[in-house]
Amino acid sequence: MQGAGKSVSDHEFERAMGYANSALGLLKKSGIPPYPQFYELLYTYATGVNPSLNNRINAIFSSGHAPTTNLAETLYEEFLKSDVNDRMSNVSERMHVRIQAVHSAIDTAMTTANSYSGSLQSAQGDLERPIAPQDLKLLAARLLAETRRMQDTNRALEQKLEASREDISALQRDLDDVRRESMLDPLTKIANRKSFDDGMRDAIAEARQTNNPLCLVLVDIDHFKTFNDTFGHQTGDQVLRLVAMTLKSNTKGRDIAARYGGEEFAAVLPSTDLKGATIVAENVRQAIHAKELLKRSTNEKLGRITASFGVAIFNADDSATSLIERADRCLYAAKHAGRNRVVTEDTLAEVTERTRAGVSAA
Repeated sequence: MQGAGKSVSDHEFERAMGYANSALGLLKKSGIPPYPQFYELLYTYATGVNPSLNNRINAIFSSGHAPTTNLAETLYEEFLKSDVNDRMSNVSERMHVRIQAVHSAIDTAMTTANSYSGSLQSAQGDLERPIAPQDLKLLAARLLAETRRMQDTNRALEQKLEASREDISALQRDLDDVRRESMLDPLTKIANRKSFDDGMRDAIAEARQTNNPLCLVLVDIDHFKTFNDTFGHQTGDQVLRLVAMTLKSNTKGRDIAARYGGEEFAAVLPSTDLKGATIVAENVRQAIHAKELLKRSTNEKLGRITASFGVAIFNADDSATSLIERADRCLYAAKHAGRNRVVTEDTLAEVTERTRAGVSAA
């Protein structure tokens, strides 16, 4: 654990190991060989980050059918082969076809223009010599025909360029949509882990340059696994969306609200000091606790959920990893102190001491 702690926090390591053990257990139970793609499939299922995949696998388990290697291969092809990459490749291919069409139209226009230029030069030579009226008439007719051909070619080029402009604008919108979707968590529609990592890197670079404060808030839903097992994955997904939207609605401007993994969330708060970040975390905690859950299918009251928070502030010698580790320690302290609370770096020692004292007294 100490070796792993140099790159990831103990909490993150334990969570990842839990997902890994769950995935290996499902592979063994189903008799599916632990090839990398099948391990990835069931690891993703264990994390719950792909709701469509989870719904499909849950339906398979509920039906009583034994999963097979062929079925696992089908699920992998359907859900984990990158749809975003496929869509970006499709857009890129369409863009390539359109650009080739523009190049072809330009080549045709250039060929026609060169031919027209040659005709003009030839006519200039003819006009510099004495020319009979009949020959002049034929020359004028030839130049007129060449001019009309040049006009037709230019019109065709203009039409193709206009069509290409519209197509390329549409392709650019498609590409922007794909890029945007690639940065969102598919279930909660807030920033995903990649977007969080990129945002953290940029926020740290800016904090170094400007000396403005930067805070990180980590959020973990209390007893989520028990809740999920009790009320089902669909209700669990409802909880994840609720927490995500609550976090999102309490951040603003250049703040980043992200799904960090599983039932954990994060908020990157540029230009925010520890006091301000604590207020944000407390507002989110209270807003989550204030909402009473209903099971959509039956309107059954499911009670309230809570979440624990850890808040850390960026130091000049911090990396993204060290900042996350300190926020994670605060989050862990909030869990051990009884959950449903915010622990910050300046209250960590006090909360930890109280918790130890309480355990010793017990």
